Amino acid sequence: MVNKRGRKRKNEIYFGPDEEKAVNDFLASTDDTERNLIYNQWLKDPLDKMIESIIRRYKLYRKGETFEDLHTDTLSFLMTKAHKFENSRGKKAYSYYGTICKHYILGLLIKDEKYTKQTASYEDVFSDIEERKDLSYVIDEDEFSMEDFLVKLINSIKKEIDDEQLSKKKLTDNERKVGYALIEILQHWETAFDTTHGGAKYNKNSILETMRNYTNLSTKDIRLAMRKYKELYEFLKDSNL
Repeated sequence: MVNKRGRKRKNEIYFGPDEEKAVNDFLASTDDTERNLIYNQWLKDPLDKMIESIIRRYKLYRKGETFEDLHTDTLSFLMTKAHKFENSRGKKAYSYYGTICKHYILGLLIKDEKYTKQTASYEDVFSDIEERKDLSYVIDEDEFSMEDFLVKLINSIKKEIDDEQLSKKKLTDNERKVGYALIEILQHWETAFDTTHGGAKYNKNSILETMRNYTNLSTKDIRLAMRKYKELYEFLKDSNL
């Protein structure tokens, strides 16, 4: 049964001896109704306040996530770990639960920071690639249309793969993967490519990222396999269609 306790006064510590005892009663109970009663009457408000204080005190705000969502997420995580508290070790539930919440949010922030750094590094690398003329694919729109060029390029890539099957012309596994991926991407170039204001210059950030998703190959492997198809591109461009 739930032990009766007096009503808390406004200026009373929000997680004191009564709340510590409530945690022990909550963990010791095997009755769901009793556990819900203990939680709602004695633990819900104190735990809400504890998480709010941790976020605001240490300024553990997460970009792209509202305070309310972060608070709810942290509370949900805490409840999956609440049963691990052991009063027999002489620890306070407030300190134990507070540490769990703080470490959880810090873990999210560290993960976010790593992702941001990786993304920034990826963009820096391909921004540099995009500036290199030897790796640029530029089409003179005065000579032919984008649509016509892509149709011819797609057909040339298909023929390259079909010829291998008919004449046993060897392509590496990576070249085949890249070839099929190029066909798929070029057939949907409106969404795969992002042209620049200076002309019909393919955005290699978008292309390489999409290629990685299609092939599961590294950027290095994609660039090596692309050499064969770059030759097709150069041939089509030089022939003026």
